[in-house]
This record gives sequence, structure tokens and C-alpha cells, in this order.
Amino acid sequence: MKNRRLSRKSRARNYFKQQKMWLVWLGLGLLAAVFIFCSFRIGHYVGGYLASRQVSEEMQGVNREAQSTPVPQAVTPEEMPLGDDAVSTAMPFGTVAPQYGGKSMLPVVQYPLNKYAHVSERFRKLQQQNKDIIGWLNIEGVIDEAVVQRDNEYYLRRDYKGYHNQNGAIFLDENCQLKTRPYALILYGHNMKSGAMFGFMRHYQTLGFYQNHPFVTFDTAYEDGKYVIFAVGTVSTKAYDRDYLDLAKLSASTISWRREEIQTLQTKSIYTNTIDVQPDDQVLLLMTCVSDETERQVIAARRIRDDETEKELMERVQRVRKKAY
Repeated sequence: MKNRRLSRKSRARNYFKQQKMWLVWLGLGLLAAVFIFCSFRIGHYVGGYLASRQVSEEMQGVNREAQSTPVPQAVTPEEMPLGDDAVSTAMPFGTVAPQYGGKSMLPVVQYPLNKYAHVSERFRKLQQQNKDIIGWLNIEGVIDEAVVQRDNEYYLRRDYKGYHNQNGAIFLDENCQLKTRPYALILYGHNMKSGAMFGFMRHYQTLGFYQNHPFVTFDTAYEDGKYVIFAVGTVSTKAYDRDYLDLAKLSASTISWRREEIQTLQTKSIYTNTIDVQPDDQVLLLMTCVSDETERQVIAARRIRDDETEKELMERVQRVRKKAY
């Protein structure tokens, strides 16, 4: 009887040992699967980043070569064509147009140095790489990238040559028409942890970084442009939210609408700023995602005016302070 009890205990111990070993092997299998999956994801992420950098560097090379193209000369007001959709350069950029339907409107403005909106030689060369390239974004020491335009979905997972890549590309809002000078230019890019695309934007939450990099160059196929940053913050994409930024109103030529949205950008900025922005100023927005799907981080800049110097603007930027919340 005693031997039989010992035999049962022995069988029970062996059974539990087998179960324990089975659980150990199952755990090891799960760990191996997780390791393989993570390795694949990391490899895919790194591969996508390297491929994206390679394409970007190729485009930078093309851009450097193309930038040797001479800049077009200014035209006189008499040379400007007049029609339903054109204004003479005798009406300077930002001049308030007559009243239409009781609302004060801004005029349609042609490019001062490119009256027929011809694609520059520089961008003809860039468009040999991809016909969708319509701009070039540069912040010295921060970013130097091509900008494409098609719809607002195509380049979310494609690079500048149209190849699939999770880093995507920087693209201009599909609603922005470039045949005349737009009052708002809206650029989108992924907030990549590697710093690629618009991953650098998080650094602008540090005052010192902003003060060292306040100027943005954004050239389009029709004219070059230099901008100064006046707001850094987070806005909502949800209508009727108190932090909502209405991009349609910001892009419109209705003065009261533009003033309202510019004030939203200034209010939501984490910095106080003495750089004034008027409804007739051309505004450039860089926008990227944050953890909340209904919010966007935004950097807002305005075109540097003809009577301003970078030295003067830099002095204003050095007086910027973070808001106390």
C-alpha cells in the first residue's frame, strides 16, 4: 500500500514537471515570437528611415545643382496682364480691395517676379524626378526637404519619388492653389521619432531652439520666400472646439476671417511675441500629429516684408518669452 502511494506521488510529480516544462517552452516560444516581431518592426523602421534619407539626399543634390539657375528679373506694372483674375503690381501685396457684398476682401495677387506663373528652371529640373514636387522647405541646420502636392493622402506613406515608405513626404495642402500667390501655405509631415520629416518640430517648444532657428525658407515653383516664425503651439482639428483652427478661413481672402484665425494662432502659441501679423500677410504653417488624434502641433510663420531685415527681426525674436500658464 505504501509503495502504491509513493508511485502515485511519483506520477503526480512527473506530471507537474511535464506541465511545468510545457509552460516553460510555451513562454520561450512566445518570447521568441515577440523578439522576431520586434526585430522585424525595428528593421522595417530603420530600413524605411534609411531609404527615406537616401531619397532626400538625392533630391538635395538635384536641388543644389538646380539652384545655380538665374533668378528672374522684376517686371514693371505696365507689363502685368489685367483680367478678371489679375491685379496690377501697382496695387501692392496686401492692399485692401473694394468692398464686395459688404465684406472687406483681399485682392488676388500675382507673383511680382513671375507674372504668368511659369515654373522656374530650378523646379523644372526637380520635377524631372517627380512632377509633384512644387516646393522646397529649408530651415538652416534643421531641415532641407522637397515638398510635394497631390491630395492629402497619397504622400502619407510615400517618399518624394512615390515609393512606399512609412516616413512619407512633406506635402502642401491639396486646397492650396499656386497659380497666384496664396495667402496661406499649409505643409504637412509626419512627426517621426527619428527626427525625419516634421519630427524636429518638438524642439521648437524649447525657447533657445526657437531663438536660434526663427527663419524658414519656403520656395515654390513660382517664387522664393523667406518667413519668420511668430507662433508655436497646438491647435484642434475638431470644429467648435475652443482651440479649433479653421484652415479654410485662414486661407480665405476675407479680412475678418483671416484676422480671427491669426489671433487663434497667436493665442495658442506657447510664446509671447512682438512680431506682428496682419490679415494681408502671407502665412506659412507647418503641421504635424501629436498623441491626441484631434490635435496638431503647428509652427506658424509670416512672410518677411520688403521693408524688414532679418537682423531687425532677430532682435525681436530674442525678446520672446514663454507664456506663464
